[in-house]
Amino acid sequence: MNAFFNGFLISGGLIVAIGAQNAFVLKQGLLRQHIGVVVILCWLCDVILIGAGVFGLALLLSGNSVAGNWLSLAGGLFLLAYGLLSVKRALRGGNKLTAAFASANEVSALRTAATALALTLLNPHAYVDTVVLIGGSAANLSHSDKTAFFIGAVLASGIWFISIGYGSRLLQPLFKRERVWRILDSLIAVMMFYLAYGLLYPLWANWL
Repeated sequence: MNAFFNGFLISGGLIVAIGAQNAFVLKQGLLRQHIGVVVILCWLCDVILIGAGVFGLALLLSGNSVAGNWLSLAGGLFLLAYGLLSVKRALRGGNKLTAAFASANEVSALRTAATALALTLLNPHAYVDTVVLIGGSAANLSHSDKTAFFIGAVLASGIWFISIGYGSRLLQPLFKRERVWRILDSLIAVMMFYLAYGLLYPLWANWL
């Protein structure tokens, strides 16, 4: 039972930090667009990555610096591009959370799923949190305790994604104002640029 709660608390503590993935889930929840697809995909990615970490892949990835560098480059460039798109939306304005806005700006489920997967799988922090940190925390556990730890960790992940995905609807009255959307897009852009800087600057410094 201790292993279960340890997994739940460690996973919950790491996943609550607002990042690119969480911002996307929150925004889709506000728009009520394909939120079920987004929540399920993000959770399944966590299940796979946490499982890989808890049951042994952490050791393999932690020693592969070349793979880590390429992952950081791909993730940094993707976050930079996503940040630029957020800047464009913030400057352009015109967004309000109304039925007309949601239907006029409906994005296909396939495109939404692709964005959710990219924000998850191209973000090295996801691998650090799930595979290395969570997996490393279970490294010395017995097989049965690892299983309990894994169940606790993925349960915390599922509860979090469901909460921010479907719970964000409570904020809908606030997001009926264009100014709030522009502030949200601006904050998302700043966050994307910050994360991209954290990934790309070390590579640049090493290259120099």
